[in-house]
Amino acid sequence: MNDRRILVIAGSDSSGGAGLEADQKVIATHGCYAMTATTALTVQDTRGVYDIFHTPPEFVKKQIDACIEDIGVDVVKTGMLASASTVEVVAQTLENHGRPFTVIDPVMMSTSGSQLLPEDAVYMFRTKILPLATLLTPNIPEAKLLLENAGLVVPDIRGLDELIEIAKAVKKLGPKWTLLKGGHFPLTIKHTAAPMDDEQRIVVDVLAGDEIIVIETAYQKSKSTHGTGCSLASAIASNVVLGFNVPDAVQKACRYVSAGIKLAIGRGKGIGPINHFHSAYMLPFYPGGFLEYLLSQAGHVWRAHTQHEFVQRLADGTLPLENFQHYLTQDYLFLVQFARAKAIGASKAKSLDDTVAGARTILHIEREMSLHLDYCKEFGLSKKEVESTRASQGMSDIFSTFFY
Repeated sequence: MNDRRILVIAGSDSSGGAGLEADQKVIATHGCYAMTATTALTVQDTRGVYDIFHTPPEFVKKQIDACIEDIGVDVVKTGMLASASTVEVVAQTLENHGRPFTVIDPVMMSTSGSQLLPEDAVYMFRTKILPLATLLTPNIPEAKLLLENAGLVVPDIRGLDELIEIAKAVKKLGPKWTLLKGGHFPLTIKHTAAPMDDEQRIVVDVLAGDEIIVIETAYQKSKSTHGTGCSLASAIASNVVLGFNVPDAVQKACRYVSAGIKLAIGRGKGIGPINHFHSAYMLPFYPGGFLEYLLSQAGHVWRAHTQHEFVQRLADGTLPLENFQHYLTQDYLFLVQFARAKAIGASKAKSLDDTVAGARTILHIEREMSLHLDYCKEFGLSKKEVESTRASQGMSDIFSTFFY
């Protein structure tokens, strides 16, 4: 999976906090390559979903085929599939492409409470998509909907035991792994239902597969949870592509989303998005652009030196010899003072190792001074002449004595 290719089959969120827009941010942040097959366009913001335009199912199929047949895919992540006909087409298309590793986010309900998958599509989703799922990531309402659609009794949730029971039941519907997301039902520190808001302490996600893994994160009372399901599933897909096994990929993704909620900026007037870029560190310049960036930030300093009359005349050969001799002399005298400063530092060092390091530095300076004197001889300067010259107070003074 070195190519890190992830195909996202999902709907577009015009507000950028969920759907394809969130998926691509997450995947890019993880250093992976995102491709998309758009199932629907939505009119939404942080307050709700106002309209949905369904992409024709055959067009969705063409998008999937084009991506897989040309670039290839390592993991498929699905989100909002929008309609029963699209669910059926996506399922058949993934079958045709050999059932790739698939992370399925049901996206039946948005975080803001809007229903995104019509009732007639739930049966099709359960019977056609779930058997293809390597990992299914329902929240509690979505898990209940799937189980009820299958004619199963859903237990009342009193705490962790019921969450584990629901996760196991959903896994039996077909997916190899099921991650039951517990964000809709925060628990007390004793893993029981919280009767009061101030007792909500932890969020428990239950991963059911070959074993049961309980993932706990601190509950955060936040309005920045829009698109958490999309972001979590894409983070899992990214971690799988990066080489992590499913349990590790899930646990890392849970922590990524938890940090995204904690570090969210707070956009919009409703339920805002998480911060997808909390762990993205970027240099302020592109490869090969360091010098351009440096000059844009400190160009005046650079020009003050490179365009100084001394440097210009040194470059074109018009600098008088006595000026250059003065420069060489001052450079040597600087090394003398530098060695003395290092000696003072070595004498005040708090450890013998630091004192020895300072002494070695002085020996290096002494070697440099010896080479410098040899160079001065080439320009008619003896050691006696150099050391008898008065030292200037700074480089600005040195330059100013040349011409002013």
